[in-house]
Amino acid sequence: MHARWSKTLVAAAFVLIAGCSSGPEPQSPAPPPAANPGGSFPRVVAGADDSVGSIPGSPDSPYIYRFRMVEPPSDRFSYKDRDLSFYFKPAPDALHFQVENLQNRVVWIDWEQSTFLDRTGRTLKVAHSTTRWNDRFGSQPRTQIPGLARYSDYVLPMDYLLDSGGSQVQLHKQVLPEDSTAPNYADVVYGVDLMFIVEEKPRNYTFRIRVVSVTPR
Repeated sequence: MHARWSKTLVAAAFVLIAGCSSGPEPQSPAPPPAANPGGSFPRVVAGADDSVGSIPGSPDSPYIYRFRMVEPPSDRFSYKDRDLSFYFKPAPDALHFQVENLQNRVVWIDWEQSTFLDRTGRTLKVAHSTTRWNDRFGSQPRTQIPGLARYSDYVLPMDYLLDSGGSQVQLHKQVLPEDSTAPNYADVVYGVDLMFIVEEKPRNYTFRIRVVSVTPR
């Protein structure tokens, strides 16, 4: 009886020792880290409403942009010559502007000859409020501004337009993102070159905006 128990205990000890000396059981590889951990995704917007608020951008954005017009330099985001008066309102979704025709004769905005300098330094075709995804490879008609009249619009790079699936809604990426990448754009300079036809002659107006700061809301 005792001999049989001794053999059993020896066999059990052998199995235990063999198990301890063997390597760990194979394990499944750890899953990859989640994409964009703790961040948000770039915002897609429809159109670009000109906000009346003093702080540009979406009210739920975690960051606040501050801007300055550096070309031509202006604390009021304005410029005027004998023919036209401009006022700009930068915002993350688009670059809003108003232009007033100071003379009593028609002028035109030539969108095909206008360009947008984007946040990465690329010079791109310009889109405005009536531009749609299907207009990317076509010609945009000029916009007429009658004498002594005002015209309001916004501009953004044509490449930022997105396919709206046949809808007439203008979907596009923001000119400046409001997600976790926003602080990377502090000190960036961007803007627009607007080509006008004044007295049947082309006249280019260059405007540049600098991002002064990007701070947490």
